[in-house]
Amino acid sequence: MWTRLPSSALRVTGADRTDFVHGQMTGDLRGAPTPGVVPCAFLNVRGQIEQFAYAYKRPDDIYLHLGAGEAQALAARLKRYIIFDQVELHDLSDTLRTVHVWQQDVPGWDAAGPAAQQWTLGGSLVLGGRVGRGAEGGVDLHYLARDEQAVLEALGGEERPLSELSALRVAAGLPDVLADDFVGALPQEVGLDVGGPLTAISYRKGCYVGQEIMARIEARGQTRFHLARLLGTGLPSHTDIHQGERVVGRTGQSADGAVLARLRREIADGDTVQVGGVQATVQWIPHA
Repeated sequence: MWTRLPSSALRVTGADRTDFVHGQMTGDLRGAPTPGVVPCAFLNVRGQIEQFAYAYKRPDDIYLHLGAGEAQALAARLKRYIIFDQVELHDLSDTLRTVHVWQQDVPGWDAAGPAAQQWTLGGSLVLGGRVGRGAEGGVDLHYLARDEQAVLEALGGEERPLSELSALRVAAGLPDVLADDFVGALPQEVGLDVGGPLTAISYRKGCYVGQEIMARIEARGQTRFHLARLLGTGLPSHTDIHQGERVVGRTGQSADGAVLARLRREIADGDTVQVGGVQATVQWIPHA
């Protein structure tokens, strides 16, 4: 089974590409293997998320896979920091397509191999990344739009709607920064911290925009908000959460009787809250 992912993409080339991108993102790109894939966020000076991406480190370039419509904003941000760096940015949003294959049964994919792999499928060059989106295992498969028919025919299997994949993601407690509208939150508030369901930050790498705030949070040990799952019938997406008269958080994308939420830490597991007039039960997402 596979699902089409609304996507955009940047390709970063040039001699300084790895050091340049590494110095902008929260993940440790420099320490990743080649090939490798690193989930990461790009922050503002207050440590709040502006974009989320999966960064693929390849021998000749860095490929940044983002949500739909995100590449242009990230390119504009990155261009502001190019001074003497030998770096070039290429927006591939119109030329690439991405599907998520629910299990690691992609023809040509080595389930025991590295997290990022490149091979030929249906006569076309494809890039795969081991990316968790709710299904057990799972591979993001990237290919040229012009080769889509040949790639999908060679892939085989059944296409499933994005809503079904989203339900699996929410049930697994995996945040999606764009779909859940977590832009503007701190990474630690929405499950992107070390030990969270989607680790996208390193506290041991060099400086980057927002790094000082991340260091302060690491020293303090926690934030006021944390990632939770709310359970209930008909829960609305992107809606304020109330406990009594007080706003205590906001929901992400609702899917199949559950919704992820950025919620105040003092709310107890099993507590009842209100979302747009609908009652919901709090279930905290475990953090290692």
